[in-house]
Amino acid sequence: MTHSLPTPAKPLKIGTRGSPLALAQAHETRARLMAAFDLPEGAFEVVVIKTTGDDAALIAADRPLKEIGNKGLFTKEIEEQLLSGGIDIAVHSMKDMPVEQPAGLLLDCYLPREATGDAFVSLKYGAIADLPEGATVGTSSLRRKAQLLNRRPDLRVVEFRGNVQTRLRKLGDGVAEATFLAMAGLNRLGMDDVPRRAITPEEMLPAVAQGAIGIERRSDDSRTAEMLAALHHAETGQRLAAERAFLAALDGSCETPIAGLAELDGGSLRLRGEILRTDGSEALADDVSGAVEDGPEMGRAMAERLLAQAGAGFFDWK
Repeated sequence: MTHSLPTPAKPLKIGTRGSPLALAQAHETRARLMAAFDLPEGAFEVVVIKTTGDDAALIAADRPLKEIGNKGLFTKEIEEQLLSGGIDIAVHSMKDMPVEQPAGLLLDCYLPREATGDAFVSLKYGAIADLPEGATVGTSSLRRKAQLLNRRPDLRVVEFRGNVQTRLRKLGDGVAEATFLAMAGLNRLGMDDVPRRAITPEEMLPAVAQGAIGIERRSDDSRTAEMLAALHHAETGQRLAAERAFLAALDGSCETPIAGLAELDGGSLRLRGEILRTDGSEALADDVSGAVEDGPEMGRAMAERLLAQAGAGFFDWK
């Protein structure tokens, strides 16, 4: 459906990180806006913004992200530009997004969600179970590291960052024998040639909001609000409302091993959650179903149950 909107007097500025995946997501957003309002490409400008997380990946690729910063590593500078008017909207990978937005900003538009799971990537082996004892796996994700060590404590995990090409080169150089990437990213980049096996939620629950794109705006920008309302995918919003309520109640970030996935079946929502000690020595999980509209409360209640089981110090760095 095409909506009626006059061509803006100046291009609407779309803020994004500069990675190939971030640009693909920004271009998808632009294409959807062009189609929704029958606007030319020139009505939009993609603005690349370097974030603290990007600098960290460039300067210290072998340094854990926890040592560099915490919440907002990949969003702070973009949100500053949005607040100052340097950009009009910001496109984010939702798994990178803190659960609270700065005053004056709203995150209420989500594009249709891509695949939610991880991909096991290796030039030698077809699955986690095929890895020999003591094999080296590369990942910068605390969640993936903890989940892997919980299942395979014999494996060695090393810090592993960079884009897809960089990680494949590291595999070829023998830095590690396997790694993980998000299936959504591989799909959005059209990288069908990357040797991978999709990991099911039963094998490894994904990060909260993995595979989802969120578009952030200024809360007082009514024209942008009207445009984004035409793009919003309600089912993705319902799923993320439950997942992010779960994350918020855990006070989670990319620095804590937390996994969660909400799935819809008609008017019913199933929510699965997992928290792990940072060394993978213990994992606690929960699985509930209920009405879609109760998703946020389900997420909060699940977090409270898991925290009660975990006790103090569960997430302490080990």
